[in-house]
Amino acid sequence: MTIDPILNNVPGKNYEAVQRVNAMAAINPTVQQWVEDARGAPEEFWARAADELPWFRKWDNVFERDDPSFRWFVGAQTNLAYNCLDHHVASGRGDSTALIYVNELGERREFTYRELTAEVERVAAGLRALGMDKGDCLTIYMPTSPEAITAMLATVRIGAIHSVVFAGFGAGALAERIRASDSRIVLTADIGYRKGTEVQLKEIVDSAMEMGGEKVEHVVVLRRGGESPVTSDRELGWDEFIERGEGHDRGHVSMEANEPAYILATSGTTAKPKLTVSTHGGYQVHIHSMGRWVFGLKPSDIWWSTSDIGWVVGHSYMVYAPLLAGCTTIVYEGALDHPGPDVVWRLIEELGVTGLFTSPTAVRLLMRYGEAQAQEHDLSSLERVVSAGEVLNAPVWKWLQEVVLEDRVPVIDHMWQTETGGPIFGYPYGIEMLPIKPGSAGIPLPGIEAEVLTSEGEPCAPGEKGIMVIKRPFPGLTPALWGEPERYGPDYWERIPGVYYTGDSAHIDEDGYVWFAGRADEIIKIAAHRMGTIEVETAFLEHAAVAEAGVTGRPDELRGEVIAAFVALKEDFEPSDDLRKELLATVRADLGPVAVIGDLNFVTMLPKTRSGKIMRRVLKAVTLGTDPGDITTIEEEGSVEDARQAWEAMRAELGS
Repeated sequence: MTIDPILNNVPGKNYEAVQRVNAMAAINPTVQQWVEDARGAPEEFWARAADELPWFRKWDNVFERDDPSFRWFVGAQTNLAYNCLDHHVASGRGDSTALIYVNELGERREFTYRELTAEVERVAAGLRALGMDKGDCLTIYMPTSPEAITAMLATVRIGAIHSVVFAGFGAGALAERIRASDSRIVLTADIGYRKGTEVQLKEIVDSAMEMGGEKVEHVVVLRRGGESPVTSDRELGWDEFIERGEGHDRGHVSMEANEPAYILATSGTTAKPKLTVSTHGGYQVHIHSMGRWVFGLKPSDIWWSTSDIGWVVGHSYMVYAPLLAGCTTIVYEGALDHPGPDVVWRLIEELGVTGLFTSPTAVRLLMRYGEAQAQEHDLSSLERVVSAGEVLNAPVWKWLQEVVLEDRVPVIDHMWQTETGGPIFGYPYGIEMLPIKPGSAGIPLPGIEAEVLTSEGEPCAPGEKGIMVIKRPFPGLTPALWGEPERYGPDYWERIPGVYYTGDSAHIDEDGYVWFAGRADEIIKIAAHRMGTIEVETAFLEHAAVAEAGVTGRPDELRGEVIAAFVALKEDFEPSDDLRKELLATVRADLGPVAVIGDLNFVTMLPKTRSGKIMRRVLKAVTLGTDPGDITTIEEEGSVEDARQAWEAMRAELGS
């Protein structure tokens, strides 16, 4: 088996609807061979993948296990940031474009690999001037910007560890993450740009420092909006920070493969976030491999991930993997519908985007504005679109695939977690494309041994819903939780002994395709039937009026639970009793009489994390009249009140 993706077999611009058929063929022989090679000799498989990257020193052992933790490429010496930048400069690609920054104000900046390396060197020297050393941790609370990305790369370059906090979190969430990471330095900006407003980031940092910044020695502020007031002796401006670095070491350090590169909090849909650890060695092997095998990343790509750097997608597929691959990565700051609803389509045309990585939430947002916005722009440069964050519901997929892109290029769903660093389920576009089943996340990717089990650990039959688990570690999987080592085993490897517990309910069909139903703890139990939240939400989306839907279960004396639904409508539709009846009929027609809708509430927006995931625990809390808990991660706090008012209106209507 060759490790090189079979890029000449990628559908690209010749993608046709014939790839999608009702009676799906089994996984093709090429992909099947990759899967079998990885399963039969996993260490050899991942060693070949690792050989595609440069190393200062090769490993002594590919894999070592010390339950519940493990190590990959033991004894190898590398540096993630060096491989992203210096390696390309040394290879003669220093003048290739590495990064294009655009914001909603229309500002644009470009950096070659040589220029970006020089910027990172300056920041690395500045960090060393402030006393940062190998193993130290710092917090980055900045907009998605070149300065934030150079800070990430510079931190990794010197062997320190970054903890990026999404620059939309409030002071409480920021303070909690600063404390949990033991950060000595906080890097921030005075303002960020969002929907035409200036978000006052420095004020949030000041409040966070009062709540839990005792260990912070320096706060570095990038001033973009003028001279913001200095509020403490530990504060210095970005220019001063860079000046302090003059004369200090700008070089990279050699890191053992299992030393941490960064820590990152889980997105927190259900509980207090955990800080996952990503290493210099295993992490880069995984994201580089999956970047090629799943996304087909190549040096000629103009790649745009619409994520924020505060999330794992921003880390892996805005910053690190595109730069490892030597392509051009686009960095966008602002809302995807500001200053107008055509931002995404316009930038694809203007920048010649070849690969777009976005989320179901973003696609549903674009759906609300209609396909005319896309049809006004030339999208011919686009070769593929990939999506992750939640399940790309079949109706949403069909709109983008068939209506907007007219089946010219594939829209590829896939699934992963903060804990996995990169994809674990998907369609291997970069190896050989498989037929797409709308609503399915694809197959367990080569090197990922997955299985669906009952809660007691028994294998589920094809089509039988259970818990998705991973049977053995792979290089991208977090080997530990920062600051809470005692939680790692119980949270991931002991829920069902001996396997990694994803926490997701799913089934695998007879062709080997994976279908996610929702979080395992969000499954709705109606009489003797178990129904996934995603299944019900997808059924609502089949109706032309529905932009988004979120569901949860509520207690019912007769059936145990019934469905409580919250629905946001598209712009041209208004709530009515007739529409409510139509929606109920749509769900019943799709899922049958077992899908008992107890309540249907119209809302203007759903409570979602700032990474775009629907917070169904908040919907449940609203439905039950209980405390929703920590809502600091919610995109729009008004969405909670919106849901609450809709539920109260429904109760009043029913006289309860």
